[in-house]
Amino acid sequence: MFTGIIARAGVFKGFKQGRQEMAVEAGELAGRVEAGDSVAVDGACLTVVRKEKTVLVFNLSQETVRKTTLGSLRPGDGVNLELPVTTETFLSGHLVTGHIDGTARILRAAEKRPGRRLEIALAAELRPYLVPKGSVAVNGASLTVAEVKSSSFEVELIPLTLERTTLGRLRPGDSVNIECDILGKYVYNYLSRNPR
Repeated sequence: MFTGIIARAGVFKGFKQGRQEMAVEAGELAGRVEAGDSVAVDGACLTVVRKEKTVLVFNLSQETVRKTTLGSLRPGDGVNLELPVTTETFLSGHLVTGHIDGTARILRAAEKRPGRRLEIALAAELRPYLVPKGSVAVNGASLTVAEVKSSSFEVELIPLTLERTTLGRLRPGDSVNIECDILGKYVYNYLSRNPR
């Protein structure tokens, strides 16, 4: 379980064993994890299989490659990294499972002082889970939904988010990982099965 508060931006180093493993330069974050630990990489919960100094190597399942943006990374690309919550972690974002619901495309990225505003395409099957002022994780970062349209939604990025994550580098056409709020998914599922 995660909160969507990014610990640091890492750098994708490359794939190993075809695309069964990926290596990420994690800097000092690598000293805080061991083989078997979970780390959210651009929002996807992955297991550390080994460390090579400050580089973390993760397993990649075919499902992860197919359903996330991780399979299309190029060496040098930035990725958002977050360690799992502990009983002493501030829940500053929202509950994030690390299980990606789908990918989406950036439609528009505009300066909105003092930050930036993104418009992101929204798949029809994810529309029921987003509400204005609700939570969404984009590439693992916990964000507040500013506006929901019929086929897109918008979020605003504050300066601290731009500084600590890779989201400020996003441009129209880029793909991102989306995880909708788990509480919203449970409520929608319950209500759709128990109509009044």
